[in-house]
Amino acid sequence: MKYFNATVLSKGKKTDHGLYAENKKEAHYLAKIKFSGILLKVVESSPPLEEQLKKFKENLLQNVQKKKINPDMLIGAIRQLAVMTNAGISVHDSFKEIADATDDATLERVFSTIGDDINSGLSLSQSMNNYRFELGNLALAMVALGEKTGNMAEAMYSLADMLEEIRRNIVKFKKAMAYPRNVMIAMAVAFTILISYVVPQFKAIFEELGATLPLPTQILLFLEHLFNTYGIYVLAGIVLFIMTFKYMINHSKEFRYKWHKFLLRVYLIKNIIKFSTLSRFTLVFSELVRAGIPIAEALDTSIDMIDNLPMKETLSTVRSAVEKGDTLHNGLKDTKLFENMIIQMISAGESSGQLDAMLEKVTEYYKMRFDAIIDGLSEAIEPIMLFFIAAMVILLALGIFLPMWDMGNAVQGRT
Repeated sequence: MKYFNATVLSKGKKTDHGLYAENKKEAHYLAKIKFSGILLKVVESSPPLEEQLKKFKENLLQNVQKKKINPDMLIGAIRQLAVMTNAGISVHDSFKEIADATDDATLERVFSTIGDDINSGLSLSQSMNNYRFELGNLALAMVALGEKTGNMAEAMYSLADMLEEIRRNIVKFKKAMAYPRNVMIAMAVAFTILISYVVPQFKAIFEELGATLPLPTQILLFLEHLFNTYGIYVLAGIVLFIMTFKYMINHSKEFRYKWHKFLLRVYLIKNIIKFSTLSRFTLVFSELVRAGIPIAEALDTSIDMIDNLPMKETLSTVRSAVEKGDTLHNGLKDTKLFENMIIQMISAGESSGQLDAMLEKVTEYYKMRFDAIIDGLSEAIEPIMLFFIAAMVILLALGIFLPMWDMGNAVQGRT
């Protein structure tokens, strides 16, 4: 968002007002709505120091307090929107009605504000774009589809179905992760208790030896000193790091890009991200093509809802290729994200004029691949989990028993 300074003539006096907008055209439009009087000029400028500090504070607080709408609540609200718009109720009244009836505070705030924005002249997609974090990119993509086709009710029904499918995948993912997560938490708690209460009992014995301690014991004693002396500072540092990390992820595109690129290199995570992204991309793209949206526009909307920035950048080349007159299957082939089988299927769909039907089959394929990854997640994580458990046990065993063995050998040598 850029900062603009609007000069307004009201009651014979010129006053300057600051506001944030995406571009000068939007700033001009917003200034007319917000400020009474004759709008003289709107110019882009640097925000004053007080405004910068205020914006930083707001962003930091929002980053801590901001939370997404409960998925079940959002799915229910989308279905209500579909029914109400299909019945001929205005979009403004539909949003207000849902906002008044819901118990979810975030949903009430977002839907109420969207209703006010629509009443003031903004389109639904423009208003929802301000709540990308709370609503998600998929919701924005499907609303854009509804506006382009003129059938918002059908778009809302499709959106609700997609959100339910995503919700089912999230539930499956959480169930698959439940056992490994609980085991690792239990091990972490046990390790912390041992470091904090058991190791100190051996510390005095080790100090009496006066000999050079083995590396595992030195590591244990260092961790014991760190936990018991600087534990509160370590905890504060972790909290500060998490807050800073979240702030950078939300407000620095360069940092977010590097983080997303790193995730695409991590074992197991890279496949989850890749196939979930391709599954969602093909799902939205097939819906848009089936609705009769031109391929270039369908690609633009589908790519816009992708969260992973490196994959978003890669898929953006497909749109450029199509705009230059190249075929869709050649553009997808150049990304190196799709298997040769998928490229051949899309090529066949383009040649036969049944691209929408072929894209539905591609969507089913990527959904199957993603489901297979989620179903096999527990088995894939078990080796990693066993490695960490073994490392903890070995460190504790060697750290405590090696000096005791050395002490026993020393006693036997004296006798």
